[in-house]
Amino acid sequence: MSETVIKAENISKLYQLGSIGSGSLRRDMQQWWHSHITNRDTETSESKDKIWALRHVNFELRQGEAFGIIGHNGAGKSTFLKILSRIIKPTEGRILGKGKISSLLEVGTGFHPELTGRENIFISGHMLGMSKREIVKKFDEIVDFSGVETFLDTPVKRYSSGMYVRLAFSVAAHLEPDILVVDEVLAVGDAEFQKKCLGKMNDATHQNGRTIIFVSHNLQAIGNLCSKAMWLKNGEVAANGHVKEVTTSYLQTLHTNSWSKKFEDINEAPGNDSIRVLSVDLIPQLAHHDAVFDIRTPMLVKFSFKTMIPITKMTVDLLLFNASGECVFDIPSNQLTIQEEFVNAECSIPGNFLNDGAYYFSLYFVEDTSKELFTYNECLSFEIADYREETNWYGKWWGSVRPNFPLTLTPATSLSAVIK
Repeated sequence: MSETVIKAENISKLYQLGSIGSGSLRRDMQQWWHSHITNRDTETSESKDKIWALRHVNFELRQGEAFGIIGHNGAGKSTFLKILSRIIKPTEGRILGKGKISSLLEVGTGFHPELTGRENIFISGHMLGMSKREIVKKFDEIVDFSGVETFLDTPVKRYSSGMYVRLAFSVAAHLEPDILVVDEVLAVGDAEFQKKCLGKMNDATHQNGRTIIFVSHNLQAIGNLCSKAMWLKNGEVAANGHVKEVTTSYLQTLHTNSWSKKFEDINEAPGNDSIRVLSVDLIPQLAHHDAVFDIRTPMLVKFSFKTMIPITKMTVDLLLFNASGECVFDIPSNQLTIQEEFVNAECSIPGNFLNDGAYYFSLYFVEDTSKELFTYNECLSFEIADYREETNWYGKWWGSVRPNFPLTLTPATSLSAVIK
């Protein structure tokens, strides 16, 4: 069995909120001494001007393993990586490590805009811990990986943001540490380059036996690259173990509070003198109770409302928007002429239709195709993950939809067969 190369024991980190320093050394010393005497025998987490970014985090990693860290923004992921990288010290606990650790927490470390790409490769590589001999040895490989060979002797201030990022990550991707700590590498570059980056990391751990600690919001990449994972929630470990179990637990908690709204008191329900919306529900049609809501999952949208006045030729449009506010589709209902009464509605949306990402629904109530009665904006919100295990694609697909239509390739035996 491979040996343990890094171990975290009871890691906690306390931050002081607000300003640092009063401008007077004497006053700062007095404040520190007062705080030290006051809090040394009490629980400091109760202080209003302090916040625990991490509390009692433990894990153990063996050589050659890839370990993923997931969680919402502000969960403590980056703080934990900075502690692992020895950039900051923990308030409590300790890190035990064996071997050389290199960190990629910010792409472009050491780059100077006035220098050329060639010059910045050497500067950045040196700052990331590579010797000049190592940089020279890997120089051609770094340039080829980045794809910016044509502009190598151009100052990087003239690079596009994509070119800058490609070159910067290419330098970092060719480090050869025993332990590589990486923060959200998939946030940089285009889809093709993201795939190359993840492929490089995959080779490092599976072929070269290096240990990788990887933070990402891309759960598909985490699932394909890592064997173990940890879910941080409000600075504490919500789950730690096999990557499939951890990511499934995480996915099952996403946005569930935005999937259902019910209003018992009709006077407090969203609406106006014409319409009152009583309930809206998004119901994923999961195959079994522990399945995750992802791009393959069919959905059922249900809502109910009460008309407060007689309405002639009423329709309701179900509108879906992506996170950028672009309308993905507009589904109109059948026409209905009704008096003051209750109405139920539902719409089924098939699986393998929407792309992964964040979305929200709105309801648009109309009379006689043109008179707006009421619009219930952002009544439901949800997020769809891409968590297929049978794919090696790590990047973001284009578009808001990705329908599973058949597209068949057939070899042609001759030119005439191609023309035909």
